[in-house]
Amino acid sequence: MSGVNEIPVVEAATEGPEWLRENADALRSAALEQGAVLVRGLRMSSHADAAAASRALTSELMTEVEGFAPRKALPGGVYSSSEWPADQPMCMHHELSSAPRYPQWLVFSCLKASASGGVVSVADAAKVLDSLPAGIVEPFEREGWQLVRSYDQLVGPSSADAFGTADPQAVERYCATHGIEFRRLPGGALQTRQTLPAVVKHPLTGRRCWFNQIAFLNEWTMDPAIRAYLVGEFGPEGLPFTTFLGDGTPLDPATVEAVNATYDRHAVDVPLRDGDLLLVDNIGTAHSRAPYSGARELVVALGDPLPRLPG
Repeated sequence: MSGVNEIPVVEAATEGPEWLRENADALRSAALEQGAVLVRGLRMSSHADAAAASRALTSELMTEVEGFAPRKALPGGVYSSSEWPADQPMCMHHELSSAPRYPQWLVFSCLKASASGGVVSVADAAKVLDSLPAGIVEPFEREGWQLVRSYDQLVGPSSADAFGTADPQAVERYCATHGIEFRRLPGGALQTRQTLPAVVKHPLTGRRCWFNQIAFLNEWTMDPAIRAYLVGEFGPEGLPFTTFLGDGTPLDPATVEAVNATYDRHAVDVPLRDGDLLLVDNIGTAHSRAPYSGARELVVALGDPLPRLPG
């Protein structure tokens, strides 16, 4: 086992899911200890290959609900990567950290690496928590964080895609069941508001983790030109998404920048090649994607769902 910076790299002895299934316990243990593990030599080239590999490493593949960006459901219970502009970075985040259920494991299968850029980076959420100033952490530990989303506003998935139904009453029942406040904006667009824990205890390692999308989904992380356009189009109250302190206090740009800068200090780049598989501990490890050019295909599986962890 070698490493890409701090991430273990394992060469598969044989192609196909059988080797993954036989070594699943060791690979998951390595991912828990190091945050992620990169497997090479599998020679995956199809959605079926990616689905088989993902099932070999997990007990259950979950359906995405409340995703922050559109993605395509593929055969075998896997998904395309999030539909995010190739020339824009996708900042550090934990998959579905605002949803009632989120995956313990992420399985990224690289079917085609981009011609340039597109590096996936990971960051240890416990180290990020320990490195953040107490003046930032303590209010979020006390109050949690608040996410406000306005659907059908040009950016992000439609409410039908996010909730898996075009029935407005079914969406509203889902929100009521899961403690999500909701209202209809002028014109009928759905806006939701929910308050969530910002720090959770890892269910397998016991480590305290900075587990949220406070910075990624905040308006101050947006490209300034995009933010200005969206504010002009929908007003400051109608942005597709933004975040607050749990009591509703707006976040200032300096706080958001401090969180993003802390992620940057702990980021470990994982350049993916054709056929690579990256197993990520979604609770203990945030991930991001750099801008890229050229065709790129990354298949994602959401493995072993967990109920929302308490703060």
